[in-house]
Amino acid sequence: MPKRVISGKVVKIAGDKTATVLVERKVLHPRYHKTVKRFKKYLVHDEKNESKVGDTVEAIECRPLSKNKAFRLLEIIQRGEG
Repeated sequence: MPKRVISGKVVKIAGDKTATVLVERKVLHPRYHKTVKRFKKYLVHDEKNESKVGDTVEAIECRPLSKNKAFRLLEIIQRGEG
């Protein structure tokens, strides 16, 4: 079974080796048929602590690493402005 890959922006460094990533997706509203944005935050395991707030990153699904953390940092796509 293929692993899920998510892409989003780092909004917080949540402790050691953990980053909070905000993922945005666009869905069609069922009644109004307008495209609306939906957001979800994921905890991502960052082994080398290389991501910073504002970076755009890609993460891949893995085994559960803690209660809420089930993604590993795959790559940093773009560095933030900070």
